[in-house]
Amino acid sequence: MQYYMAKAVSLSYEQAIAAVTEALKEEGFGVLTEIDVAATLKKKIDVDVPRYIILGACNPKLAHKALTAENQVGVLLPCNVVVQEHKDGRVEVSAMDPVGAMSMIGNPTLTEIATDVKARLERVLAGLA
Repeated sequence: MQYYMAKAVSLSYEQAIAAVTEALKEEGFGVLTEIDVAATLKKKIDVDVPRYIILGACNPKLAHKALTAENQVGVLLPCNVVVQEHKDGRVEVSAMDPVGAMSMIGNPTLTEIATDVKARLERVLAGLA
């Protein structure tokens, strides 16, 4: 099963981060965490990799519904969205596929919530230039 959705964009790395953050906001998500993977790897193990950031996105209402349906589902939250710059300069935005993640739990209520989240994340990706 595909565990992510992705789209190459014609934006700069910085523009893509700003556009994704705004598009997530329009779909009811906030960005709780930002992990600069490239900077962390440089600092911790002194390796250079292309720019790569993980945005931990959360829709509070949907997270609450999910936690109410299955209190251990927090191990799969928040929804991670990645903006990465490839070595050739291409910028790509990818997001986890929540339906794939939640399907292993086998809770129909979670599958319904995950389907809603996936549709929102697909709209985020579709709206990027």
